Amino acid sequence: MKSSQNSFKSFDEFNENEYYITPSEMLEFLYCKRFIYFMKYLGIEQHEEKRYKVLKGRTIHEKKEIENANYLRKKINVIDKKINVSMVSKVYGIKGIVDEVLTLSDGTMAPLDYKFAEYKGKIYETYKMQAIMYSLMISETFEKDVKQGFILYCRGKNVLKEINMTEKDVNKLSEYLEEFRKILTGYYPKPTSYKQRCIDCCYRNICVK
Repeated sequence: MKSSQNSFKSFDEFNENEYYITPSEMLEFLYCKRFIYFMKYLGIEQHEEKRYKVLKGRTIHEKKEIENANYLRKKINVIDKKINVSMVSKVYGIKGIVDEVLTLSDGTMAPLDYKFAEYKGKIYETYKMQAIMYSLMISETFEKDVKQGFILYCRGKNVLKEINMTEKDVNKLSEYLEEFRKILTGYYPKPTSYKQRCIDCCYRNICVK
């Protein structure tokens, strides 16, 4: 899959101060869109850096990169890789740091994302959309085809899972990016339909249902 504009307007159509959306912010958006309203529009921080998983996740990448280097090359035919690559897509108005940019034996490229999580039989949409964002940035930066992305679940048995990239996925991401930007202008989105997510949310006392 090469980067394409689809129905999403070109980044050149935005002004020079346009906000670049990161994969981490997309994860928050998909978990609950009101996170973005409170954090980015109202500027109320959620202090996520205090959470155990976040702190643990920050130290796990270097260790797993060393442990899995040979394993990855054999498993998915990696012939080259770049680590912690900072990238931008001007077409989609996104930016982020990719854990690993892989070059595969067929000449295509792919992102590899480490997750401090256990694979439970399903790749959630949050992770899938992040992988698509990384793929679009890689395709635009290196002008290479990106047909799939990879996630390494670092808890449990270090499960490696593949995500195939489709035009339908890119269109879905474009819709999400458009709504994200709408929230940045003051649009108050609906809350998550998964009420259990509200139990320990730091915004629960100010979130108007």
